[in-house]
Amino acid sequence: MKTNATSHSRYNINYHLVWCPKYRHQVLTDQIETYLKKLIYNICDHYKYEVLTMEVMPDYIHLFVSVKPYVSPTEVVKTIKSITAVWIFKKFPNLKKRKFWGSGLWSKGYYVGTAGPVSAETIQKYIENQKLV
Repeated sequence: MKTNATSHSRYNINYHLVWCPKYRHQVLTDQIETYLKKLIYNICDHYKYEVLTMEVMPDYIHLFVSVKPYVSPTEVVKTIKSITAVWIFKKFPNLKKRKFWGSGLWSKGYYVGTAGPVSAETIQKYIENQKLV
């Protein structure tokens, strides 16, 4: 994984994000899956999130994304969920009528994990050994 830079920092911040539709409905298939992937890539491009990898399953999404140091994982998820829900319901209005009857597309929760090129144990040992050098 590469190190990125802003004008005042260097960073390698990667989040593994997972979220699912409300009621765990298996609706992310076929045309919806294709459209959703395109939407997520467009949103990430617009907000300068770098998609490292993504997989859309029928009832959940895995997204591995690199973001700038001032962007929280909550902000990433909130942005993607809100924009995709609006556009998917516009493109597929029957989905809202058939499965989500007046509620949103996405469940409230999500999973976030962090990843980088080294483990937490390696960082701990590096910090602990600083005074020994």
